[in-house]
Amino acid sequence: MTTATTPVRTAAKPSAPAVTARKHRPGRRKRLELALLLGPALLLFTGFVLVPIGIAAFYSLFNWKGFGPLDDFVGFKNYADAFGGTVFQSAIVHNLIIAGLSIAVQLPLSIGLALLLNRKLRGRAVLRALVFAPYVLSEAITAVIWALMLQPNGFADRTLRGAGLGGLVHNWLADPGIVLYTMFAVITWKYIGFGIILLLAGLQGVPAELREAAALDGASAWQTTRHVVLPLLGPTIRIWIFLSVIGSLQLFDVVWIMTQGGPANASTTMATYLIDHGFKRYEFGFGSAVAVILFVICFVFALLYQRFALRRDTQGALTRMVG
Repeated sequence: MTTATTPVRTAAKPSAPAVTARKHRPGRRKRLELALLLGPALLLFTGFVLVPIGIAAFYSLFNWKGFGPLDDFVGFKNYADAFGGTVFQSAIVHNLIIAGLSIAVQLPLSIGLALLLNRKLRGRAVLRALVFAPYVLSEAITAVIWALMLQPNGFADRTLRGAGLGGLVHNWLADPGIVLYTMFAVITWKYIGFGIILLLAGLQGVPAELREAAALDGASAWQTTRHVVLPLLGPTIRIWIFLSVIGSLQLFDVVWIMTQGGPANASTTMATYLIDHGFKRYEFGFGSAVAVILFVICFVFALLYQRFALRRDTQGALTRMVG
């Protein structure tokens, strides 16, 4: 007796090339999406940032007045002249002084005012608006307003005399010994609102439960602020320091409009030195060299600061695309 057997059909497995093609499709689609999304931004960044930097580096190798052929090649002589000049050395020192004062004065002041405005006060919204209002003004308007107020026998001098402080009256914009600090006072008035708003945003991320727990453990208000609030505010403070130092190194608008770097180069910064030589004296080759130096200083600082100060803040903040 025989039994009929039916053949068992098994599903045919896809060939290896087909499986490989399917595996590669998500990767290709991901790369296509990245190209479409990043392409326009990279194109603009290349055209308006990288290309001008390259052109400035090229022009810095010539003694060029801004017109005529580029036939006077001088190599790195413009860089040597810049670093060898006492005015440019003073300009670098002035930028560093402004950066140091920003950290030493503006940072504690911003933290104190941010902690104050973070409390439940009557009229808190109005106070926040008043503090932030100067930052909304353009640098040109700020410089013109303060230049008028700081004129001899101007609003500042009359106010001091009216308050019985006539001994404090100075030639605010004409005394080489104090003009740089006058510039810093104006800059502080202009930009401190930004720091306060930034720190207020950081304070919103401090959990109220931690403050309550510290209070239950017997910590005073100062101890809670020092050991709980400020450490959690660290990432925001480090971001503010980064922005403040970069802004101090690139300081130009307010100084140029109020003093143009004077008197006797007492308030010259790297940016005003660049504009003075590049556009007023038509030394475009030399001005390009100063621009490259300024870019390198800011770029190196940004790299080092992100490497050693911001690295722990950015770890874990980067997202990976999941295909």
